[in-house]
Amino acid sequence: MVIISWGALILVIYSVNPESTNWIGISLFYGSLFLAILGSSSLLGFIIRFIALKQRLVFRLVGDAFRQSFFFSFFIVAILFFLSKDLFTWLNLAFLISALSILEFFLISVRK
Repeated sequence: MVIISWGALILVIYSVNPESTNWIGISLFYGSLFLAILGSSSLLGFIIRFIALKQRLVFRLVGDAFRQSFFFSFFIVAILFFLSKDLFTWLNLAFLISALSILEFFLISVRK
């Protein structure tokens, strides 16, 4: 699935002209980028957790890795979107980090 996501991203990069496309082409780019980063970082996060934390159950490791990869992928795509629209400021970055941190702490506290 990760290879397919990266293949889709490469296909979108080579076939979509960002200067002349509409919202569909931009959405395809950001969506395929999100899925490619999500798959790669969740796989990497699971492998690191599996090697470092051998005492936990595997399905919990997968859940934690996927949740944090989702936030990481959203963070990267949101930053790139802000940069493309000239909205990237330190204040927006602080709000984004704060919102994702609060959501992560909320999800951790609900699960326990």
